[in-house]
Amino acid sequence: MRKTYTLNVAGVTRELPLCPVNEKLDIAAFVMFSDVELTVACAEALLKKVPEFDIIVTAEAKGIPLAYEMSRQSGKRYIPARKGPKLYMEEPVVVEDVSITTEAVQKLVIDRKDLDSMDGKRILIVDDVISTGGSLHALETLVNKSKGTVVARAAVLAEGDAADRKDIIYLEPLPLFFK
Repeated sequence: MRKTYTLNVAGVTRELPLCPVNEKLDIAAFVMFSDVELTVACAEALLKKVPEFDIIVTAEAKGIPLAYEMSRQSGKRYIPARKGPKLYMEEPVVVEDVSITTEAVQKLVIDRKDLDSMDGKRILIVDDVISTGGSLHALETLVNKSKGTVVARAAVLAEGDAADRKDIIYLEPLPLFFK
């Protein structure tokens, strides 16, 4: 039987499967995709904790359900940073990121017109989990290519040492599981 971690967040309980990262470390897999109850509850709880903002920015793909629901509940726009340039992008702006859950270096891309739409706006960076902070840093690097101001960085969970950070807003800590 697979080991799990019981997570209680925003009034919702889920059993998260433990997944090996390497021979010394497991992480609890937190996936909001297709879990509407969890996504709606977490978006509502996070919106109560974040400061005033104009636009939400998130990374493709796991942050999108949360950003969408926060956008829906708040009536504010959200912009996903894509994993690669898309044909519809007239002037893609690219940064690279290394994540604990992805083996290779990944790219995050926002079209220049979306960056320009952030000028003078208060930007909220959102993700499902903040762990090493790599994706968060890449998103902030992208936003800094606009004239917008990052007002907060928020996530449902802060994994491992990220829970000790004072520069992020999160709902619950998520432990790392050392063998």
